[in-house]
Amino acid sequence: MKYHVLASGSKGNCFVLQSNEATIVVDCGSTKKHLTQSFHTIGVNYTQVDGLLITHLHTDHISQLRMFADVPKYSPVQFLNGYHFELVQPLETFKIKDITITPIPLSHDSEQTVGYIFVSAHEKLVYMTDTGYVNDSLLPLLHNATYIVIESNHDPVLLMNSRRPFSTKSRILSDSGHLSNEACALVLKKVVGPAIKEIVLAHISEEANTHALAFSTVKEALEDIVEVEIKVAKQIDMIIGGTQ
Repeated sequence: MKYHVLASGSKGNCFVLQSNEATIVVDCGSTKKHLTQSFHTIGVNYTQVDGLLITHLHTDHISQLRMFADVPKYSPVQFLNGYHFELVQPLETFKIKDITITPIPLSHDSEQTVGYIFVSAHEKLVYMTDTGYVNDSLLPLLHNATYIVIESNHDPVLLMNSRRPFSTKSRILSDSGHLSNEACALVLKKVVGPAIKEIVLAHISEEANTHALAFSTVKEALEDIVEVEIKVAKQIDMIIGGTQ
């Protein structure tokens, strides 16, 4: 498998996964200009991908649905803005060509939020952002992935010192908010194994975090457990990973 992070953050999110047979897009939030240019750069015709998978219905994840009007679409919610989606159910596995996909339930302030586990050719990729916490019951499913894309959204001190309204701070810190750097690191400590090759820290707050802080928090947590490449996703700077 190979993957591209095209956008990651509160202004938009889009992820592309390619296997030997399939090309799948996860979320389609950003500007049309940015996504069009990004798909051109990676040589993917977005009108002909094998599936668009939606994690949840916040605007930063679905703003460019029109770009994928003729693409098979999958979502934990069946209808939205006149579009019909193939309904995905948490923990009910399905396939798109040679990729086996398992939606996993997450905890976020949006109707039916999921992450996804992708398996193809003996490799496993976990994609998991926008969640206030990770239920321990999911840990066996996440264990020993080859690649993990996981939210490392905020530092609690920077968040509380930011100019955001207290109600927003409380929402982010809640069980239906976003993972902090420390919470992200704790999840990773529980699930990484010898198969791990790359970790991408995603959905990083521009106000309540820094890329260096997210990186150092996770690196320090894992340095005595496993040697792994850690990448930090930015809002619009592309990340390329996996087997190229």
